[in-house]
Amino acid sequence: MSKVTTPTPGGLALRCTNLHRHLGQDEGRVHVLKGVSFEAHRGQVYAIVGPSGCGKSTLLYLLGLLDQPDDGQIEINGRLMSNSDDFARTAARGEHIGFVFQFHFLMLEFTALENVMMPMRKLGRLRPDEMSARAHALLESVGLGAKTHRLGTQLSGGEQQRVAVARALANQPTILLADEPTGNLDVKNSGLVFDLLTRLAKEQGQAVILVTHNPEIAQRCDLTRPMRDGLFV
Repeated sequence: MSKVTTPTPGGLALRCTNLHRHLGQDEGRVHVLKGVSFEAHRGQVYAIVGPSGCGKSTLLYLLGLLDQPDDGQIEINGRLMSNSDDFARTAARGEHIGFVFQFHFLMLEFTALENVMMPMRKLGRLRPDEMSARAHALLESVGLGAKTHRLGTQLSGGEQQRVAVARALANQPTILLADEPTGNLDVKNSGLVFDLLTRLAKEQGQAVILVTHNPEIAQRCDLTRPMRDGLFV
């Protein structure tokens, strides 16, 4: 059985070229992305900032292969993915991409450990004992080693989001995408979750791309890309 390997730090993880995306129909059709190009390297943290409606989240969903561009290309680990079929895109998401959203999206009827193991079960690379050991280690790394068997309903908001970070890292993805990952947290927990997200990703060689309205978090990233009206400025 193949093992999960750590991506090589510094290498090119993702490249998108001249992305265009329209949303809506007829008179309501809007040109949301107008030719966006972007590169992300392993071990680096990127912030995408800008006003609401400028295209940040639309771009993140395209990069995460949750949506397809109307024009342009997306490459992950050197492989062209923008025009792939649903099966290939789903497989690539499970293997190469981790997601952290503003809301944690935990399965609250399951334990923290079970939530972190879910992406590993879907990918199917590890034995049950290996999945459990990795989930334990990830929860330990986010400060929840003593709460592995607590249900989602028994965790605070900050703890739930830390479980979400551990879950996003479960399959050691090449790319970590985060859409306002600290938006629902207080200042203390925001700093804690951001520190965990960036430290763990850098240690494991992931490229982190986050959308944020928080200027303090953006300033702490390696590179900040402002967006306005569907383009980087």
